[in-house]
Amino acid sequence: MTEYLCPMCDVRSPVEELTWHCPQCQGPWDLDFTASAVERNSLSGRVNSLWRYEEALPLPAPDARAAVSLGEGRTPLVPLTDTVTAKLDFLMPTLSFKDRGAVMLAELARQLKPRRVIADSSGNAGTALAAYCARAGLDCTVYVPAATSPKKVEQIGAHGAHLELVPGDREATARAARAAAGEDGVFYASHVFNPYFLHGTKTYVYEIWEDLGGRLPGTLVLPVGNGTLLLGAALAIDELYGHGLIDERPALIAVQAAAVAPLAFAFRAGADDVLAQAFPAPTLAEGIAIAHPPRARQILTAVRATGGTFLTVTEDQIHAAQLDLAGRGLYVESTAAACWAAVGAHGPADRGMVLPLCGAGLKSGLATA
Repeated sequence: MTEYLCPMCDVRSPVEELTWHCPQCQGPWDLDFTASAVERNSLSGRVNSLWRYEEALPLPAPDARAAVSLGEGRTPLVPLTDTVTAKLDFLMPTLSFKDRGAVMLAELARQLKPRRVIADSSGNAGTALAAYCARAGLDCTVYVPAATSPKKVEQIGAHGAHLELVPGDREATARAARAAAGEDGVFYASHVFNPYFLHGTKTYVYEIWEDLGGRLPGTLVLPVGNGTLLLGAALAIDELYGHGLIDERPALIAVQAAAVAPLAFAFRAGADDVLAQAFPAPTLAEGIAIAHPPRARQILTAVRATGGTFLTVTEDQIHAAQLDLAGRGLYVESTAAACWAAVGAHGPADRGMVLPLCGAGLKSGLATA
């Protein structure tokens, strides 16, 4: 296997040691991994899951069909306007895009054989980890805030995971999980700290590239809390461009709820990291309500490198966007409506753009403004 690498300290660690962060700065790991080129004309007839891009994945299997999978990926592109297309990632096995990263973590854990797997989540990542650990036959514990949507909590439990309901906000939940992460034989399947998750989410862009005939749109609009989808997209863009498979890099447009927008605030201030400030207001977009994202520096760097920007949306705009999408036949959770809210609030696209609808409405119901 490859090695973990700290982007801040250049500290390395073997993946087999189950270390979940850099011991020097306590920051999240990157992965010392170089993807091989994925040739579009080689994809016909391959397994219809994200394992079809095995050259680009850090866990290649001799036979991709032998890896952990629930048939994730290959979600359709559906036009919303003449210039805006939605990728329906809520049509995943657990009804959110988090399956892309969860399958990688579950396969890694299956190969490492830990005593147990733990994760923390606002709901969707925990649901995905629970499902894929069940598929892999792994013991799994998921920490979630006590106020998490009952439907998400129910789904996690239905997959057989042990539930830890933590009083307080998302940050308190993360602290509780990390307190248990240092125990012997525990694999902390953190969708934030473990870079294998990002190498799963990058398949979102590989699929767009494949389905658009070997090109990418001018703009990718992405919801950002911990930034796992955006950072995965940035990885894929770098790989595709580096292998000469695209001629130019699309701009990354990051969307946050105005009520909890530390990255947007830092971006506008020209800062390299989030600034010390409080975001006391709740938001309908619970999946991106992250006040202190551990990969903030990487997110800000990725957006700036593509000439992108941050947009924020109000609660009324999120609510209206969810209703508008439902009226178009697309019932998604409020977090998933944030990108459509941003596009509608800030005018039509001047060049083609793709945005994800990344969680099903059945997970949390219709939001009330």
